Amino acid sequence: MKNRAIIIFLILLAAISVFIIIGDFKSTRPDKQGENPFDLNLDEYKDVAPELIKYKEVKNFKLDIKGLAGISYDNGNLYVAGDSSVQVISLEGQLVNNFPLQDEPYCIVANLVKIYVGNENTVSVYSSDGKLLSTLGPFTENSVITSIDTWEENIFIADAGARKVYRFDSDGNKLGEFEGKTGKDAQHGFIIPSPYFDLAVNTFGDLWIVNPGKHMLENYTFEGSLRSFWKASSIKIDGFSGCCNPAHYAFLPDGSFVTSEKGLVRIKVYKPSGEFDGVVAAPKKFKEEGYAPDIAVDDEGNIYALDFDKKMVRVFELKQTGL
Repeated sequence: MKNRAIIIFLILLAAISVFIIIGDFKSTRPDKQGENPFDLNLDEYKDVAPELIKYKEVKNFKLDIKGLAGISYDNGNLYVAGDSSVQVISLEGQLVNNFPLQDEPYCIVANLVKIYVGNENTVSVYSSDGKLLSTLGPFTENSVITSIDTWEENIFIADAGARKVYRFDSDGNKLGEFEGKTGKDAQHGFIIPSPYFDLAVNTFGDLWIVNPGKHMLENYTFEGSLRSFWKASSIKIDGFSGCCNPAHYAFLPDGSFVTSEKGLVRIKVYKPSGEFDGVVAAPKKFKEEGYAPDIAVDDEGNIYALDFDKKMVRVFELKQTGL
């Protein structure tokens, strides 16, 4: 009798469990759920007040490159890497030169003498006419080279996979590396949740590096000591949001920052002090949830955005006062 009671109890318990599971399954179907009070609606942030938009798109040109990787400006030309090649393009959109690469490109920077192309765990160095001169690396098995810049005899390389910055001289000798720690008590270095890790040297010779997981831009000595930083963590127009922004950036001639964001795609300008200055391109100009455009700036301060989704270069000029 006692065993029979136990069996009946277990059967009832099983039936109740099945009933609860079925009910829970039905209530969590998409068409049965109520509104998620924690759901982040980005629609209200896609519109930007017209008075904040200080630039206008004056032209754009399509690119015959499928796998776009990066853009750089130097000496009156644009250098666009992709499809295991580099296209040299005039500022009017005319093809000037095209040369093949030995590896798949991840990023690019050009100067008067050489062109540096970042690959997965090496940097290939080319002459201005496309001849392979040398290779820096390989670095580590986890390396992902995402940004390169030069200043005089120095070459700086950002490695998102290893979360490090490498410094070389112009002859290819390694001068050092650092992880972005502020001192012996630092609990973080570069926080890089995804392969977006940019650096650049401004016209005054200051090395700035994005710490994307903290929405910060950090100024370092060439030896790797932190000098200063500024942070703008907000989903509003004056800040950065998401796991890793800004994704790309470049400098205007006066040292202002031109930043590009992924997720809520937008391009903005910050003063050299880090204060928000205005908008170059609002989110509605880009594909929703698209890629953050890579950025290049010419000597006149015109901004060239490499639109990965539309496969084009988009050119922005500062609006004249009162327009």
